[in-house]
Amino acid sequence: MFRSPMVRIATLAALLPLAAPAQEAGFAGMSDDARAAFRAEVRAYLMDNPEVILEAIQVLEARRAEATAAADDQLVEQHAEALFNDGYSYVGGNPEGSITLVEFTDYRCPYCKRAHPIVAELMERTPELRHVIKEFPILGADSVVAGRMAMAANEIDPERYADLNDALMGFKGNLSEAAAYRIANEVGYDIAALKTRAASPEIEARIQKNYELARALNLEGTPSFVIGGTIVRGFKPLEEMLALVEQEQQRPAN
Repeated sequence: MFRSPMVRIATLAALLPLAAPAQEAGFAGMSDDARAAFRAEVRAYLMDNPEVILEAIQVLEARRAEATAAADDQLVEQHAEALFNDGYSYVGGNPEGSITLVEFTDYRCPYCKRAHPIVAELMERTPELRHVIKEFPILGADSVVAGRMAMAANEIDPERYADLNDALMGFKGNLSEAAAYRIANEVGYDIAALKTRAASPEIEARIQKNYELARALNLEGTPSFVIGGTIVRGFKPLEEMLALVEQEQQRPAN
């Protein structure tokens, strides 16, 4: 029998007050006929109006996104000092910039290599952007070697670090320990001094701090970013990154 949408909505509205207590008790408060009628009416309405399901999913996703953003904002606030001013990570871009982009990276990660020119473009387009690089080697022993070496290089000669970072990210092929140190030598580092410092307990402790910070922020892969108060998990194209920077520029000051 044909029912107009208005009749169907009215029927659902009449049945909804029964639905909540019924759901809580497994429909115990409804007769078999009432349960069957309710289910049939809901099914018929959704079959005739499937867009309602899409609308509900969109609302749910929006609410989840809002909840995630709020939780991430709190995480960034809780770990702000470790993120933005740890005292040992490389700081580039505009060191006095009003917005900080923190990048968690692994030199053997192909998506990090894809993100590298995007980050460079962000720096060029956003003069107030401060860039912090967190060595986050998670792709095996060679990644750890490269990460420790880069961290040591930043301590020994921070003026050459940007060139080293560019060369490591631009390297094509298997970035082995030998390849990583060959690149550092080409950039101008003293390899003996670099190896000694990279093997030090202080560098190991700093790498561990980066791991702990990543876990606290629920970061499971590379690249990952923090842009101001926003956590970005995974690779994003230039347009999305620009939009996130613009969003941060418009955020009210605390």
